[in-house]
Amino acid sequence: MDGAARIGDRLRSEPVRISAEYEGIPGDIARGRELARLFLARVRTARGARVSDRAVEVVQLVVSELLTNACKYAPGPSTVDLELADDRVEVTVWDSEPVLPVPHPADPDRVGRHGLEIVMAVCQSFEVYREPSGKRMRAAVRLADAPAPRSATTLGRSA
Repeated sequence: MDGAARIGDRLRSEPVRISAEYEGIPGDIARGRELARLFLARVRTARGARVSDRAVEVVQLVVSELLTNACKYAPGPSTVDLELADDRVEVTVWDSEPVLPVPHPADPDRVGRHGLEIVMAVCQSFEVYREPSGKRMRAAVRLADAPAPRSATTLGRSA
């Protein structure tokens, strides 16, 4: 086996992950979205993984929403971890606030505070863990779009 093949095999077998720390200051959310975009570009390049444009947008949205909550409601630093796990990317945000987030009931008059509802709607899974210091929120986003269901009108038709 030549050197290039060994390097390629190592890239495919090593975990693909990235972490960043944030201070809770203006600009953190934009930096978090950029981290997600660059991470997914790396997943495409290093692993040759199929990453849909929708997945890139959803991961950036999830990072943005979870990091916004951390900046708004948790004093001090926060971290964002992104990791490739099979057919999905896991987004984990830690912050120093021990109070667990709770989705609010639907209210058309409510302005704002929809971030958790959005995250839960676009992710495969969402979990929150209280830690000795703060909490950790983890969301999983599928990398490739699921195939569109075939409609009843197209079944049995031939071209």
